[in-house]
Order: sequence, then structure tokens, then C-alpha cells
Amino acid sequence: MPPKTRKRRLGDVLLEQGLVTEKQLQEAVALQRGSNQNLAQFLLERGYLAEEDLVIALSEQLGIPHIRVANYHIPDEILREVPASLARQYLMLPVSVTGDVLTLAMADPLNIMALDDLQMLTSYEIEPVVAVKSELESAIERHYGGRQSSDLFDEIIAGNGEAATRMEVVEETQDIADLASMTAEAEDGPVIRLTNLILLNALELGASDIHVEPYEKNLRIRYRVDGVLEETKSPPKSMQNALISRLKIMSHLDIAEHRLPQDGRFRIVSKGHEVDFRISFLPTYYGEKVVMRVLDKSNLTLDLDKLGFEAQPMEAFTEALKLPFGMILLTGPTGSGKTTTLYSALHKINKPSHNIVTVEDPVEYELAGVNQVPTKSEIGLTFAAALRSILRQDPDIVMVGEIRDEETADIAVKAALTGHLVLSTLHTNDAASVFTRLTDMGLEPFLVQSSVMLAAAQRLLKRVCSSCKEEIQVPEDVLKRIQFNNSLCEGKPTFVRGRGCNHCKGTGYKGRLAVIEAMPNYPELQDLVMHRAPAMDIKRTALKCGMRSLRQNALAKAARGLTTIEEVLRATAVD
Repeated sequence: MPPKTRKRRLGDVLLEQGLVTEKQLQEAVALQRGSNQNLAQFLLERGYLAEEDLVIALSEQLGIPHIRVANYHIPDEILREVPASLARQYLMLPVSVTGDVLTLAMADPLNIMALDDLQMLTSYEIEPVVAVKSELESAIERHYGGRQSSDLFDEIIAGNGEAATRMEVVEETQDIADLASMTAEAEDGPVIRLTNLILLNALELGASDIHVEPYEKNLRIRYRVDGVLEETKSPPKSMQNALISRLKIMSHLDIAEHRLPQDGRFRIVSKGHEVDFRISFLPTYYGEKVVMRVLDKSNLTLDLDKLGFEAQPMEAFTEALKLPFGMILLTGPTGSGKTTTLYSALHKINKPSHNIVTVEDPVEYELAGVNQVPTKSEIGLTFAAALRSILRQDPDIVMVGEIRDEETADIAVKAALTGHLVLSTLHTNDAASVFTRLTDMGLEPFLVQSSVMLAAAQRLLKRVCSSCKEEIQVPEDVLKRIQFNNSLCEGKPTFVRGRGCNHCKGTGYKGRLAVIEAMPNYPELQDLVMHRAPAMDIKRTALKCGMRSLRQNALAKAARGLTTIEEVLRATAVD
């Protein structure tokens, strides 16, 4: 608790330390009378006193320590002792716990109301320390993040949240409303506000996916931000069924079906622009797990030149798109940006003279001037079946969302050999494995060698936060171990790291960038493919022909200060 008595007045301390003049102090005291502001606020507002000097004076006056909260990294278990709403309201930050004592950094350690509220909430004895107000504000945002659902669930349930007024569901028909009336809890105000809040929070965080996961005693909400899942505070378990029913209503799905998986999509309008959500329901032991893919068109870049590819893969990709026929295959794990790259490629070659048809599962983004066909396996409209029909539609360019089986691969190869440019994706680790994967599916090597014009592999790297990145020196032996050489960049390499700041929430990263390796069908590779050579042999030969690997292209980005060496090692394998 704060000191019960003041040894000296604040003004006397300021004068003794030479932090203000007698004239400045008298002026501030005169103006303060009759107002709700304290002496320190007047002095700060008029520029007579710096925040750092005030903290030193308060520390001297009250006999309590002062700290620089900017230097502290506070564990989550300590942060959880003080709700974010109280931290922001009273400008205070928990620093440490020792036994039954909670050390609390405050801008105003004389705020008895704040101390009493927190002591009642935590049952700790509170030991205040004084900190600079602006540093406290920054530290609170860094540790707690923006105003997220974790801080608003209580408001939402109580009916005080604003989320319901900031978003609307597009095309929610009367039929859906009638269906919703059968489940009253799904249309309760708190449930609607909670649902809206979860969706809006995903948009504010820039999340690519939302996970709603039921467990025995809790309901977990997680967001995938920059490729990493981040957990937020859970809503009450009692709202689980109502929340899931609400999401099914928005997705035009059967709210009475809990035993089988269901897939759907819905669209919302937020801040004047439309956002699509692709949603999947999966029955689990404690209820249905929900995953929503956020498809925000405002964040979609359909300019191939702006994806940030290095020179060699960019040139190879561009040249392949100029070909009148053949296959361009893109590989990479789920969430590596393959769809964005393919859409960008289609956008680049989309002309009135071209008939472009796609078959996708599902259609993620609508492309103007492109005929997009969604698969419906329940009625037999598979990739293979759709592709057969597409070839009777006089196409020039065909995109197949994914080659999953021999039948689809066979039709795609034959399409490529009969005058069509075919773009598709395949699940392999690198570009060279495309050739071996297709032959493993049962295709003849001579067909693979003749049809595949370009094989490419893609990954996403975390981008270093531009607000807090700093240059670092990397020892020569480390550069040698990671296979870096100066030929990968122009001029002197500039390696960086992110210190962590408010913009990146202390992670050092903000956003992602694509890295790709592109392997043209070099003449030197054809004999290897014909004789079913291992992928590693194909890759070595391609590197000798001028291809740059994923690792090399990623290191080039690190050398330009776009990402870190740690990210390169995480996302790419040794050549």
C-alpha cells in the first residue's frame, strides 16, 4: 500500500532538486486552484516539467522506488493477475509477485481507489512503484495488446459491447431467420455480440484463421496471426452451443446436425468493405470444433510483381506464363500462399482474348473475368469430373485447385499436352519433388517430362517489424554453416532483428512475405526425369543450371533486412 503520510510536499521536492523554478511553481499553484487537476498535471501540460523528472520527484517524495517499465518483459502468469481493463483504466502494470506481495507500476501511486480495487480483486498485498506515464501506456499495449475479445467478453455478455453495431451479416435471408427462431439462444443479444466480436477481433489482428475449440471445462478461442496461433481469453463454456448454432445460422448450415462434419461460408460487412469467411465444423468428444478461414479481399494482392519474388524465380515464373501450353505446378504446405500466387498469375494473364476456367475446392476469392467452378464431391463433381467438363468449354487456360489423385493428374497432363496452359498445386516439399511425385502417382515419365514446364515451391516468412528492427553482426562461421555467400545479394549484406515494440506486440515481426524457388524444365533435367532419378539429383542439376533454392532466396531476403536468419532456418531446409 502507498505511504500513509507525506514527508514533504511535491512542490518542495521539485524546488529542492531544481526541476522547476519558484515562478513556475507559483504560477501552477495559482492556476490549479478551482480545477480538478493536480499540480503535476499543470506543470507537465505547460512544459515546465518532464515526465522522467516527475517520476524522480514522486519517488523522492513518497519514499518508493521508480522503474523503467520499457526494460521489463513480464510473464503471462503475472499479467493475468491484473485484468487488462483495470490496467488501462488506472494506468498500472503488474511487474512481479513475491510471496503474497504484488509489485505494481503506476503513474499515480496515490490513487487509493485503484489500489483498493486491485487488492480486493487479487487478495495480494500491493506494493506500488512509480513509472513514467507514457512508458506505462506503451508497456500496457505491448503486454496486453489491443482491445481484444479477452477484455470484452464480460461486456458482451452484459450487453454493453459495441460489436453488434459495427458489423452486419450479408444476405441473411428470411428462411434463415425462421430457422434461427427454433433455437432462441442463438439469437440472444449477448451471443450475437460475442460472435461479432470474435470476427471483428480477427480482422483487427490481421488473422488468417479463427479456431473455436471445445474442451471439457472451457471453450478456447485462438487466432492465427502471421502463421502462429495466439490464444485469447475464453468465453464462458455455457455459451458454446449458442455460439456454434449462431455460426451455423450465418453459414446456412443445419443447426440440428452435430454428428457429421459440415462446411460453409458467409460474408460480413465491416468498416465499409466485405469480408468472406470459409467455415468448417468438425465433431469432437466435447462438441463441435470450428475453424474459420478469413478471406479479406482488402488485404489481397493480385499483382505478381508485388509479391516480392527474387529475380531468378520471378523471371522463370513470368516466362512460363507466356507459354501457350504446358503445366505450371506450385507446391507448399497449407497456408504458404499458393492460392494467392496462382490468383496473381491468373490476374497477370487475364485478357479478353483468353478463356480462363478454374475448378477449386472451394472458391476462395472471386476473380473478375474468370469462370470459377466450385467442386461438390457429394454430387460427384470432383476435380477430375469438373476438369473433363471444362475441357469441353473451349478453355485457353485452366487452373485446378489441387492435384490429389492419379485421375486428376492424368487429365491435367493430357490437357497440357493438347494446347492448354494448366496451373495447379501439389503437395511436395520442394520443386524437384514435383517430378517424382507425379511418376509415383502412376504417370509415365515421358508424359511428365513433356508436360511440366515449371515446378515451384513456396513458403511464407515472417517480416521483421519496420518500427523496431536493428542491424546485427553475424559471425562468419555462422554464415558459412547456413550456406550464405555474398553472391546472394547486391552489395554488403544487412542482417537485422526486431527488438519488439508496440507495433509488433513485442514479437519483432509484423506481417509476412513470400519466398519461392522456381525450377524450369531445363533440358538437362529431361533425361533424369525419364529415368526416374531421385528428387535430390534433379535438384542438384537444376542448381547447376541456374536455379536458386528456397534457402538461397530466403537468405537473400534476410541479407536485405526483410526477415531474420532465424526465420530462414525455420522455414527452409539445407540444400
